[in-house]
Amino acid sequence: MIPDGRYVAVVDRIEDGLAAVIPESDDEALEELLVDPEALPQPARHADAVLDIVVADGELSEATYDAEETERRKETTQSRFDRLSKRPPKDEEDDEES
Repeated sequence: MIPDGRYVAVVDRIEDGLAAVIPESDDEALEELLVDPEALPQPARHADAVLDIVVADGELSEATYDAEETERRKETTQSRFDRLSKRPPKDEEDDEES
């Protein structure tokens, strides 16, 4: 069970009528909370949405969508993907031809 408190959390997925919300603690993910998507703010009802949440008695009691953090993480992830998708030269000859 997740200890009561305030957390930053991420919507991992929404499937079979449940949203899997994963709170973070010291940059580590805790166990997921399975909640009705209706308990989330409308703009946060998608994977990778970042939330500020309050857990009480092991359940989600408040959720606020953090649009800025969601966008920042999306951009960071895209940037990382773009860097990784660039192929390094095969060998020194490729460097000389460029």
